[in-house]
Amino acid sequence: MTRNFLSIDDLTPEELSSLLDSSAKVKKDRMSVATALEGKSIALIFEKPSTRTRVSFEVAIAEAGGTPIVLSSSDMQLGRGETIEDTGRVLSRYVHAIVLRTFDQERLEVLAGAGDAVVVNALSDFEHPCQTLADLLTIREHKGSLAGLTIAYLGDGNNVTHSLLLGGAKMGMRVQVATPPGYEPIPQVVERAEEIAAQTGGSIFVTNDPAAGATGADVLYTDVWASMGQEEEAVERRFVFPAYILDAAAVGRANDDAIVMHCLPAHRGEEIAADVIDGPSSVVFDQAENRLHTQKALLVWALSEG
Repeated sequence: MTRNFLSIDDLTPEELSSLLDSSAKVKKDRMSVATALEGKSIALIFEKPSTRTRVSFEVAIAEAGGTPIVLSSSDMQLGRGETIEDTGRVLSRYVHAIVLRTFDQERLEVLAGAGDAVVVNALSDFEHPCQTLADLLTIREHKGSLAGLTIAYLGDGNNVTHSLLLGGAKMGMRVQVATPPGYEPIPQVVERAEEIAAQTGGSIFVTNDPAAGATGADVLYTDVWASMGQEEEAVERRFVFPAYILDAAAVGRANDDAIVMHCLPAHRGEEIAADVIDGPSSVVFDQAENRLHTQKALLVWALSEG
């Protein structure tokens, strides 16, 4: 059996917990799945620039015995107008999985429906589920468990926020999100997270008050104010978002042993203070490393035969 991974909501709470267990085992012994992807070719398509996603996936595939094939739109006929459907149909004849980093979530859904290859969402404007896998593993490493913890996200209600809402809810966490008015996460995502939380013992809290958003947090999280594709809004956003900076004041509202997270790249002095991201509470680079381990476990799981 093979499985697509387009959203964190594609996993049940039990599957998500099991995948985190597998990721921890892979991290402890990086060679434990050294042949798990032997004979598997995996296309990595980047329609958006990438550092962590590209390197972590490429290394993960190679270390698990597979063959990574890294492509950008300019390398492919996609850049000359070939449809995503035709691309999916053709690539399915060549590779076992397609990892796509793109803009519209619909492109992932169309790609998944066009061919037989497993499709993995390496980032879209709607969700960043692979990031959330690494985030949850990092929190579990530093806190010992996930259920009952409070994660506070300050900033733009973007793709990272959406995946954190869904993933945190699945793990029975309280997810607090504070954004400026007009920058809240999509209501349907919040509603879905609330539905999940009602079943897992978690809870969801969305506010425009950054102080309330940070209060009582075990985990403080932020992301850039203007994501890729929003460059034209960057100047305007710098006037809107300053109250939501993850700084010493925000850390002071959280619990004494709170950890600080950022999915990177970071703009020190904008969404996060330099003394916070480089301070003793920061686990940002553990978080970045864990992209490798969770994505390796994810690909082994998605391509496993059952």
